[in-house]
Order: sequence, then C-alpha cells, then structure tokens
Amino acid sequence: MGGIPADVRSRANGDDIAITVRIGHGGVTDSVVSELIDQLSKRNLVKIKANRGVTVGSAERSELFEMLATATDSTLVLQRGNVAVFWSGVG
Repeated sequence: MGGIPADVRSRANGDDIAITVRIGHGGVTDSVVSELIDQLSKRNLVKIKANRGVTVGSAERSELFEMLATATDSTLVLQRGNVAVFWSGVG
C-alpha cells in the first residue's frame, strides 16, 4: 500500500463513496470485470460489495478482491468485510 496517496486512502475510508458494483452468487463474471473497468475510467475510486455466500471466509474474499484488482489493472485500497474500494491509479 506504499504507493497509495494519503488522500486516496482517506476518501476510501469515508462514507461518501456509494457501492456501485455488486458481486452476486454467480461470482466474478466478465460483466463484473467490464463494469469495474468502465467505472474506474470515469472515477478514480469505486466501491464494490460481494454478496453473502459468494465466498467462504475472509481469505477467499481477499483472493477474490485481489484477483479483481489484477484483472482490472487497479489497486485494492481498502477491504472491510464484504466491501472493497478500488483505485484507478489516477488522481
């Protein structure tokens, strides 16, 4: 996390970012990846929620969010429970 600016971390921790992408019981699909890429091109922080039952335990959830960050060429700024915030690396 050393490369993430303090203001980005601060905004990621705030409540002003709405969840705009949900991962349903189908898991991470091409449409979820496409939607995240599209949203990251329009705004630099995107909040995602994985519905309950998508993963079993925090380790699997962490893997899912890290895989999404890799697939979208973004940075996972924050993960708290089933919610994660991704940063485009711009701004």
